[in-house]
Amino acid sequence: MADLDAEQSGMAQGLAVRLWSSRWLLIAGVVAILGVYALAAISGFVVLAALALLLAAAMLPVTGTRQSAESAAAIEAIGLQRLSGEYLAAAVADPLIIFDRTATIVHANSAAFAAFGGIAPGLSLSLKFRAPEMQALLDGVLSGDVASDVVDYTEKLPVERAYRVSASSVGHGTDLYVLVFKDQSEARRIDRMRADFIANASHELRTPLASISGFIETLRGPARNDPAARDQFLQIMQSQTGRMARLIDDLLSLSRLEMKPYLKPGTEVDLRETVDSVIDSLGPLASENSVIVERDYADGPLDVPGDRDELFQVFENLLENACKYGQSGGRVVVSIARGDPGSEPGIDVTIRDFGPGIPEEHIPRITERFYRVDVETSRTQKGTGLGLSIVKHILTRHNGRLSIKSEFGNGATFSVHLPTH
Repeated sequence: MADLDAEQSGMAQGLAVRLWSSRWLLIAGVVAILGVYALAAISGFVVLAALALLLAAAMLPVTGTRQSAESAAAIEAIGLQRLSGEYLAAAVADPLIIFDRTATIVHANSAAFAAFGGIAPGLSLSLKFRAPEMQALLDGVLSGDVASDVVDYTEKLPVERAYRVSASSVGHGTDLYVLVFKDQSEARRIDRMRADFIANASHELRTPLASISGFIETLRGPARNDPAARDQFLQIMQSQTGRMARLIDDLLSLSRLEMKPYLKPGTEVDLRETVDSVIDSLGPLASENSVIVERDYADGPLDVPGDRDELFQVFENLLENACKYGQSGGRVVVSIARGDPGSEPGIDVTIRDFGPGIPEEHIPRITERFYRVDVETSRTQKGTGLGLSIVKHILTRHNGRLSIKSEFGNGATFSVHLPTH
């Protein structure tokens, strides 16, 4: 009895669901029948019969959805059957090699051919990849000791590339295996840059700290009662702490720039006013180095989109370097000009000194962090080795570029190109 009641309840629920899902069709049908009844003056019996047929049609089980789902599943199965291992391997962007139980290549995708060359079906993987870590990887997977394994592998030729290589079996009972090579070269390069940066920063901080520590020890010992030595040592210690403060400021500037690589749009910067402010702020430094700063600006508005404080730092770093390292030339020329017609619309700011210049071999690396053409001269001039790196980062944020021209003995020219839109 209970089963019968449950069955009847389920049927009732099913009918209710069908009526609800067909509610809009029912409403439209009822309105249509009533409209015909009102206009055509047909008998009430005909109207009731039409309504009964409409209700019965709405209560019929819907099979179209189920058939549609079954058709979709069948189409999907047929499509997957048509996919071969070759098509799947070609869809993988990383180098991929399929091999059998004898470690013989069965198939390699185009990325594998481009990365390694000289590979083809029938070639032995053991002969192609002779490195011990690759041999151990193949042996472990083929012996069945592990279902999959991963090793780090470095390919030396034609260029050195670092890979994370994974090997695993394909399905069950296929006697096929796959090697996938994930290129780790860029990640390794970034790791090396980070390690070099930390080492260089630590060295730059350790040198003045060691100097300060030594002078403190001397002042507490042999020079305790020597006023002349005390004044000299305190002056040196003040200079060294200033050097550390400048280095920390530059490190923080680089960190901030790297954390916000995109520039907020909408702000216009007046280059004429910005460069004038830089020249005025560095007037004492120019006088101290006996350098005259000359100005040569184009007429009319000289506005570019950007961040005024950051562009001020760009021109301050460049002009400061020109005054310090080009002081033997006696003058520095700062010019602002619009780009040549037909080229990319923009404004060029050029800072030229007439000092000893930069040897050509140093120019490609001069914007690297802590890279110095002359270490002793740079430290004497209170340089941190980060100024031009900061300039490069800021210009990247502004979609600008820095070009450097110099001949040893004939000064150096630093040109900044900033787009106008």
